Amino acid sequence: MTPGLRQRYRRVLPIGLAVVLILVFCSLGNWQLQRRAWKLDLIRHVEQQLQQPPAPAPGPAAWASVAGPQAYLPLTVSGTFLHDRETLVQAMTRYGSGYWLLTPLRTDRGFVVLINRGFVDPAHRDPAARREAQQAGAVEITGLLRLTEPGGRLLQDNDVAEDRWYSRDVAAIGAARGLKPAELAPYFLDADDDPNPGGWPVGGLTVVQFRNAHLGYALTWYALALMIAVGAWRVLREQSDPPIAGRED
Repeated sequence: MTPGLRQRYRRVLPIGLAVVLILVFCSLGNWQLQRRAWKLDLIRHVEQQLQQPPAPAPGPAAWASVAGPQAYLPLTVSGTFLHDRETLVQAMTRYGSGYWLLTPLRTDRGFVVLINRGFVDPAHRDPAARREAQQAGAVEITGLLRLTEPGGRLLQDNDVAEDRWYSRDVAAIGAARGLKPAELAPYFLDADDDPNPGGWPVGGLTVVQFRNAHLGYALTWYALALMIAVGAWRVLREQSDPPIAGRED
């Protein structure tokens, strides 16, 4: 390779790489702005849903259409609790570490829906410690529709054999408690803050909050693109400037 060709490659390759990086970083910034617009729409949608009056819990005919846009929709359902099939799911709330109490409710419309009745601390995990809350007979529950949480948490899988639950996996909990899949709603309800007899479980602890850091991510990608552009411009300018001839005295 001749010196002239080698020098040309030294100029073209860094600039070409810089152009590729600038395009990639700008594309990532644009994508984050799109994600931000989507997240803001989601937040507005959920806030509007939370203001709606409770609707009847979806029955079997509507289960196939239950999806993300319906999350946090206020619902109401009436029926009878199946207290002998309740499930404790590990939770962390403002009351500390404990459990979500999920109890199946056989509705007066024939199907079963899991009700997250609320939080219990370790001292009240045993049903005998909250006997007053084991209500018999018909009850009416108002709460928020929540989507199933299959599998477990990020680093902790649900252990069906040991009856250890880290997420509210409707299908897995239903199978472990002997509930028929055809009768079990694919969602669960977070009960509202109406006090339970005896004070436990504590309902109404649903956290409706969405992390929205997409603008910061977008600015970071754009800043990286700008840094690459400035660096490429400086390299190009230095290579274009003629060398300063030495001066003899």
